[in-house]
Formats: sequence, structure tokens, C-alpha cells
Amino acid sequence: MRASRLVSLLLLLQSHGRMTAERLAAELHVSVRTVYRDVDALAAAGVPLYGEAGHDGGYRLVDGYHTRLTGLTGDEAEALFLTGLPGPAADLGLGAVLAAAELKLRAALPDAARDRADALRRRFHLDPAAWYADGPPPPEHLPAVVAAVWARHPLRLRYRRWAAPQTVIRTVRPYGLALKAGAWYLVADTARGLRTYRVSQISRATALTGTFAPPADFDLATHWQDYLTAFDARRHRAEATLLLTPEIMPRLPDLLEPAVARAAHATATPHPDGRLHVTVPIESDSHARETLLPLGAHAEVLSPATLRLAMATEASALARRYS
Repeated sequence: MRASRLVSLLLLLQSHGRMTAERLAAELHVSVRTVYRDVDALAAAGVPLYGEAGHDGGYRLVDGYHTRLTGLTGDEAEALFLTGLPGPAADLGLGAVLAAAELKLRAALPDAARDRADALRRRFHLDPAAWYADGPPPPEHLPAVVAAVWARHPLRLRYRRWAAPQTVIRTVRPYGLALKAGAWYLVADTARGLRTYRVSQISRATALTGTFAPPADFDLATHWQDYLTAFDARRHRAEATLLLTPEIMPRLPDLLEPAVARAAHATATPHPDGRLHVTVPIESDSHARETLLPLGAHAEVLSPATLRLAMATEASALARRYS
């Protein structure tokens, strides 16, 4: 266990440069005292590292020092090969680079780890596309956006949105790209703060002169998760009460979005007629109507009255169509 931790400490310093004992302890999930002991052990083994005192101090390796550790465990090699999704890599123009990197990684692995990685490829396949839908083609302007993200160039975007005016011009500082359900989204800083743009809605992307630097504490993955949480809270502006049959409850995760299905299960209480009384978040009457129609006669809307009327109107139209 300690040998693995020493290797991890060495690789952290090699990857990140100067790091404080507190940050190393947090990364390795150990105490600061343990970090001190591990640093002493590495120094005694001849690793050229040194500490710098002061507020901006910490440990770092001597400039130019790089370890050539290749001791990947079988589990680590498998995890690395599982991360290689060729579709998104190709979208970013990295398909050939990914293939070359995997080839080099495989060649560097010891025989046992290489055999396990090959076995994983034969047994597991990752397909992120949804059922009954073809993956969308890469957005036309994705290469230009990717180039600006890499080079930290500002972008001038011509963007199509739902709200009026539907076409707007925005000057942004592109921080990063996120892939969600097959669609690419640009996270960018604007005069009004961080905004998210669906890349397929960009009709023109022009790189501007100059460069910028995102804040040192910006983390794309953390921001994206916070954005998704806030997005759900923002769009679910109302609630609806329903009566659902017990038979439909196990199928809700397949028929409704996760937040709505979770709310239905969490609020379900027995109704005298044998159905279940539930409360779920909704975005709007029109959106909720389209969302709940697949439940058919297994669902009855009680409130709001406007949504109940919308469901009744749609059901009546269907009855007339099929009568």
C-alpha cells in the first residue's frame, strides 16, 4: 500500500509541479504527517525533490526530472482502455491520436496487463447513444470551437436560441466543451457571467485575436454538474399532482425523465381507489402534456386545472381520430 502511495505522490508532483503538503494529503487521502514521512522516504531513495517554505511554498521535483514508471496494474490498464470512446474523440479531431495512444499504451504494458486489456475489449463495449436514435453528426462549427478552446482565443458567435430575438451575436471566452447525451455544449465566459451554448445551434464561429486565461480555480466537471442541477431547478417551475396505477410505477424510469420519476416514487401515497397519489415537478403545461401522454390511461392529472384540461383535450382529439 505504501509503495503504491509513494508512486502516486511522485506522479502528482511530476504532473502538477509545486504542491503543498496539505494538497498532497487531500489527493492521497492521508494525513499531512504521512505526506512528510513519504517525502522523506522518496528523498532518501534518491528522488530529487525539495521543499519551499512560505505562503506559496510546497514540494516540487528538480526541473527536468521525469520518472519513467510503467507499472500499471491490470485494473488500471482496463480502466484506461474503457475511457477510449472513439466517437467523441473523432468529433474533437483526436480519433487518430487516440488510436496511436492506445497502441503505445498497449505496447508498454507488461504481458499480464496486456492480456487483461485485450480480454476487456472482447467482453465489454461502451455505446453511449440512446436507444431508437442515431447519434447526431458532429456540429458544423465544432472544429472552430475546439481550436478556440485549445488556443484560449475569444470567439464571436452567431447563435440560434429559442427566446426572441432568436438569432443573437455573442462575444465569449470559451472555457471548455461538455458532451451530454450525444450533444456538444460550450461553456464560456461572457459579459454576463458563465453561459452554456449548444454547439449545434452555432451558425457562425469566428476566432478573435488575443488570448485569455480562465480563473485558476475553474473546474469544468464541477461547473457542469452544478449547471445541470441548477438547470433542473430552473426549468421545473411548477408541480402537478397525479393518480398513477401501481402497474405503471416500475416502468416510470423508462418513460419519464429521472427527476420526475424519482419524485413520483418519493411522494407516492395510497389512494382509496387503489391508485397512487404522486406529486411531480413540471416545466410547463405543454411540456408536461407531452411528457405524460405516454403513460396513457395509467395516469390521471388532478392539478393544475390547466394541465388537466390540456390532457382531456388531447385525449378527446385522440378518441375522435380513432372513432
